[in-house]
Amino acid sequence: MTDLDLPVERHTSVGWGEFASHAPELAELGHRRLTAAPAYLATVDVSGAPRVHPVTPIVGDGQLFLFMEPTSPKGHDLERRHVYALHCLVPDANGTGGEFYVRGHGQRIDNPQLRAVATQAASYTPDDRYVLYELRITEARCNGYGDIALPDPRSWQVT
Repeated sequence: MTDLDLPVERHTSVGWGEFASHAPELAELGHRRLTAAPAYLATVDVSGAPRVHPVTPIVGDGQLFLFMEPTSPKGHDLERRHVYALHCLVPDANGTGGEFYVRGHGQRIDNPQLRAVATQAASYTPDDRYVLYELRITEARCNGYGDIALPDPRSWQVT
């Protein structure tokens, strides 16, 4: 099977701000969990196989961003297929802090104003060569193991 044989999924997706307006407590948990430590981005490679990459998500101005090296396989995957899943780091076998997962569609952003927003919101200084992507959301979920209060609702998806 080649990349041409795999369908490109195109569903309605929303920015982080719209997601947060529908499920504010879930979005707050997601913001804390995704930006606390590296998260893991899953993409689909040219053969249709899944790939997982450690990333540092950025939430700013109602959007979920990632900066990547221009040669990054994950960037190429997003540009080719657009689909992703993003899961927070779970620091131990007890699931301390809970889990947060989001999936949707990624797109490259070449807008200088949005790049400035993402750079300002980042926990590090992105290199000029980095490519910026926005991760738009179709679904978000959380789970906990007794050490945190879970939001209501615990899951949300675009309708």
